[in-house]
Amino acid sequence: MAGTDVAPKSRFLVLHDYGMGGLWWWVRARSAREVLETFAWVEVVTDPETVAWREGGKLEEVDIDAPRMPAGLDGLRAERDAQRGRPGFGALVGREVVYLRQPWDGDDDVDPADYLMEIGSDGRRTRQVEIGEDGSAVRSGPDDWLFSPPIVDLFDPELVGREIRRDEFEEAWARARQADADPA
Repeated sequence: MAGTDVAPKSRFLVLHDYGMGGLWWWVRARSAREVLETFAWVEVVTDPETVAWREGGKLEEVDIDAPRMPAGLDGLRAERDAQRGRPGFGALVGREVVYLRQPWDGDDDVDPADYLMEIGSDGRRTRQVEIGEDGSAVRSGPDDWLFSPPIVDLFDPELVGREIRRDEFEEAWARARQADADPA
């Protein structure tokens, strides 16, 4: 009998959190990992209260194998498809902690800086050091941030080139001053 070795599909609550809001779907897939490998910038939400809250509302439900996805999810699948097969794809997945250096070129409101980040397995910052062009360093953590969505997608192959050693992060953390709780 064909197909008996394929895992059955379950329904997963999927969120694309873009910081000030998010897009939600129910996705039928064989595993949470399959969801994360198929769509960039999503998380599978397992918090029982959140799942129960979303059970009561109307969310689009899609099958992971469907040829077409709803708006929003289609672009996230296309982004993941473009990443797959590139060197470094998924290399950082499964680690408890990842350390990254993210350069920021600056814009009208923010001066150029390097951000050294400690990232948890869910793609969220746990600690951060901002190093300015003048060498000044400011550290911050979750208590300093208004919200903390996932800021990296650990499947992204470009992140491999931004990885730093833990001791490099810890040295910067130790010499940085604490971010002001109220910058006013």
